[in-house]
Amino acid sequence: MLPSFDYVRPKSVPAAVAQLSAAGAWAHAGGTDLMGCLRERIFPVGKVVSLSALPELRGMSETAEGGLRIGALTSLHTVAEHPLVLKRFRGLAQAAAEVGSPQLRNQGTIGGNLCQKPRCWYYRTDFTCLRKGGGTCFAVDGENQFHGIFGGGGTCFIVHPSDTAPALTAFNATARVAGPKGVRDVPLDKFFVLPEVDVQRETVLARGEIVTEIRIPPPGPGTRSSYRKVRARRSWDFALAGVALTLRFDGRRVISGRVVLSGAAPVPWRSTAVEQAIRGRELTADVIAAAARAVSSGAEPLAKNGYKIPLFQGMIEEELTRAASL
Repeated sequence: MLPSFDYVRPKSVPAAVAQLSAAGAWAHAGGTDLMGCLRERIFPVGKVVSLSALPELRGMSETAEGGLRIGALTSLHTVAEHPLVLKRFRGLAQAAAEVGSPQLRNQGTIGGNLCQKPRCWYYRTDFTCLRKGGGTCFAVDGENQFHGIFGGGGTCFIVHPSDTAPALTAFNATARVAGPKGVRDVPLDKFFVLPEVDVQRETVLARGEIVTEIRIPPPGPGTRSSYRKVRARRSWDFALAGVALTLRFDGRRVISGRVVLSGAAPVPWRSTAVEQAIRGRELTADVIAAAARAVSSGAEPLAKNGYKIPLFQGMIEEELTRAASL
């Protein structure tokens, strides 16, 4: 049963920012995550601020430089099916198409997918864990088979639940944020917060701030991208493991690349070890095998999620082999 709360529907971004600046106010975009959080009483809510009357937050367009602008309220279905995304940002189209079910993709938004709350079953139930202000991460000694193997810092081992966040990070995207102090641009590399920095926050968004759009720079010539997701069931489930690749080739040689893991850490996790293993090299079988081994660099699996290491290794090997063959 939902708790009682006020509901407002501002008609401008400044009005929405003003409403969201109040204590206990939460933004409502597609609502596919917020409604669940309200039912489960994950956090106290005094006011729900609908963004649905802000048409400037919807839609997609090519930028003058050849990049891509995506309004934060654009549905995941629209992102997955947009011709420009399919043609030039294939990895993002694949990631958006992997989110949940068709119903969720039609309702859910790209901004909401970036900003959703953790899916850890201890966080989502009655346990007062560290992220909810308690003193214990119950996953450390509990049921942790779906938890992270990187970035926990001995503190909190959630995995970031978004599929689009790794793909956007691989494309070096930037989030435009509006708030009480004006507008700022935040690279997605710096948008998400590790538990060692603040265990109760997932993003850098301050009170009153909202994501209004995402911008992707133009991909260089020779760019190939992909997103691969492994999950227990074909639909609905979040990633057990996933990888977003954006690689730029000069002939058969990789001249630059970004490799970002999902289902691995509290944030979309850049595997710099894999990036270093392939940069400047042709993707031969030996190079790909070395890159697959490198993906486990720095991993700290818990008692029940060590299977993720060979899973990521296999995914890296298969996706780099596929990229090399294009």
